[in-house]
Amino acid sequence: MRGYFGIGAQGISKPMNLGNLIRSAHAFGASFVFLIDAHYSIASARSDTSEAEQQLPLYRFDSAADLLLPKACSLIGVELIDQAVPLPSFRHPLNAAYVFGPERGSLSPDLIARCDHVVRIPTRFCINLAVAGAVVMYDRMLSLGRFPARPVRSGGPTEPPRQHVHGQPVTRRAPGDVAGD
Repeated sequence: MRGYFGIGAQGISKPMNLGNLIRSAHAFGASFVFLIDAHYSIASARSDTSEAEQQLPLYRFDSAADLLLPKACSLIGVELIDQAVPLPSFRHPLNAAYVFGPERGSLSPDLIARCDHVVRIPTRFCINLAVAGAVVMYDRMLSLGRFPARPVRSGGPTEPPRQHVHGQPVTRRAPGDVAGD
């Protein structure tokens, strides 16, 4: 899969749920994890059996205003609000950071204002933080991964995925360079 993604959470109150989210991020191949105003430690989240904090960079920010992301990384809020795009209709950016709100609340208005996109999982009510994170990461993997098309009938694929075809080499020059130098 091309690109990268990070998983973040704001104001988390249940360490075990956050531990599960970070473990899932590790399993799905996240490049980093970030926390905004979330109090979390390995000892308090006994659910991370993969020791993801030793495998993934973990960044902490005091507020939404302090959040720093890599250049050209889209911030995607995941929130159950009417204006949000339903996840099955969302095209994931190649480079993205997904942020989830607290279990007993929502993403702050300041953070939603910073988001490039806000998506919602089309459920009737809020689901567990770790489950929501796994659903979003799975959807990203399905949409950006290289999998064979689903068959028309029940069962697995009947054809292998198409092989990637490389294009012609691209030669880039710095501004002001002249060919033949």
